[in-house]
Amino acid sequence: MRLQQGAPIIVDVVQETTKSTTVADVLLGAIGLTGVLVIAAVLLGAMLGGILIAIKIRRSRSDAPPDSTPHITSY
Repeated sequence: MRLQQGAPIIVDVVQETTKSTTVADVLLGAIGLTGVLVIAAVLLGAMLGGILIAIKIRRSRSDAPPDSTPHITSY
């Protein structure tokens, strides 16, 4: 079996142009990331503060004798 030699096939591969990254794109990305980190830190800090306050309230209630009435003292 003999292969026929035809005209050569030429394929021109054209790559898509990529969008160039500008300084403004980098700054907006950095500000966005910073905003997400700040929001996460505030939420986690509020949760931890709430947990610590709840623990303190529970400890103060459990330390007091059950039949005593609360009173105000000056420090």
